[in-house]
Formats: sequence, structure tokens, C-alpha cells
Amino acid sequence: MRISVFGLGIIGSIWADNLHRDGYEVRGWNRTPKRLPFFTSDARAAAKDAEIIIVVVADPPAVQDVLDKILPVLHSGQTIVQSSTISPKTTLDFARRVQKTGASFLEAPFMGSKPAAEQRKMVFYIGDDDNVLAKVRPVLERLSSSILQIGRIGSASALKLAMNLNIALVMQALSESLTFARAAGISDDTYFSALKLNVGNSGIAALKEPKLRSRDFSPQFSLKHMAKDLRLALETARDMKLPQAQNLMRIHEEGIRCGWGEEDFTVLMRLLKQTETK
Repeated sequence: MRISVFGLGIIGSIWADNLHRDGYEVRGWNRTPKRLPFFTSDARAAAKDAEIIIVVVADPPAVQDVLDKILPVLHSGQTIVQSSTISPKTTLDFARRVQKTGASFLEAPFMGSKPAAEQRKMVFYIGDDDNVLAKVRPVLERLSSSILQIGRIGSASALKLAMNLNIALVMQALSESLTFARAAGISDDTYFSALKLNVGNSGIAALKEPKLRSRDFSPQFSLKHMAKDLRLALETARDMKLPQAQNLMRIHEEGIRCGWGEEDFTVLMRLLKQTETK
């Protein structure tokens, strides 16, 4: 099976490499060149003969850019797997554009950052109108631990934004709690030992504990991408009251103004430290 991966960032490069190692014929495209054996700078060539085309880029404009490049060569028998985190509205718009070419469209946003990608433990959320998943499942199973069928196209993107909203809120609570404990002279060893026995413990605490202890903000999931997801969630919510999400969006924007957009979103701990030392 010929597979093309559009978007060779933190996640896409790992997916493409894993599929390449598994023996698939893989081609990868990225806006900036990548030193990978399967990289091509020709987007249309990467898409033309691929049976499955996975799109995992930053945001709606980036997906739009990919589609503008490859739509002229799409045809029946091909499947676009849209795994970028975008809004339900743009997902539906992109699906219609793809389907007009005769190609199929599968909505497949995912949960999991760099460690999950490396361990093939992604969780895919599927929006599927035409039983497209049956063709793609064997490929997604090589990248993931779970594949959850959510509903029709658009529903999976809504759930993905809801999950990232939850992660961002929990991470902010964890950061503020840890900062409070440190200010009281409580060691990180004591704090995290107590947290593990507390009902408030979480998966994000387990994942990010090493980064918080070492103040290592190298990206697993960047601040700029979490800020984008919060913005998309708030735009989708429209007049819905989400006061904590709105406040958290302002905090993320402050972190980006500080120049931390490329770092892991745990970098927002630095804002609390700044407040503490004023």
C-alpha cells in the first residue's frame, strides 16, 4: 500500500518513519525540507499515486494549503485521512472539497503527543460518513492503541477540541497547585507522592511530571498549538459561557508574547514563577 504523509512535524515524521519501517511505500511532504529518506518537495507527486494520504499539519490554513496543492490530482480510489486538529466547520468544508474529486474523506484527529507517537499509542477519534474506516483501519492500527468511532464527519473534531480544552485546564490547575506547594517549601518528591494518592491525580500529571521537575520545556506538544486549539474551541462555542477557557486563552496568549510558542505548553509555569517573584 502506498501512503503519503503531509506534515512532517513532531508527530507526522514519527508516523511516516514507523510506517516506512513497517514496509509500506511511504512518501512525506512538508512545507520546509526534511532530511528523511522518504521526503519529497513535490506535493502533487506525493499525492498522485497514494492510496492513503494522511494530513497532519498545524491548523486550518495549513490544511487548506495542502488541499490547494493536491486537489487537482486526487481521484477515486484514494482516501484523505484528515488528522490535523481543526474545527468541525472547516472539517466539513474540507470533506466536501475532497469528495467532489471522487476521493474519500476520513476525519481522524488524535490524542497523544511525542511519547505516544513513538510508542504507537495514539488514540484516534473517527468521523466517518461512508464506512471509509474499513480501508484505513489496518494503517491506523499500526500507529495507535485505540480507534474510537465518534459519529459523522465533524463530531470527531468537536470531541478532540473538548479533550484538549480539558487537558489545558487540568495542566493549568496542576501548574498553579505545584507553584503554591513549592512556595510553601514542599519538595517536588513530596508533592508528586501525595498527588499520586489523591483523587485529583491525572494522566497529564504523570506525563508532565518529569518536565515540571526538571524545568524542561522542550516540545512534546507546543504552546502555540495548544493556544490554537483553545482558540478553535472558543470560536466553535460562540456564545457558550466558558469562562475558564476564555481566561486560559489569555494566559496562553501571554506565553506566546513572551516568545515561548515553540516550547512545550508546560512552559506556562514560567508565568507563575514571574508572578511569584514580583
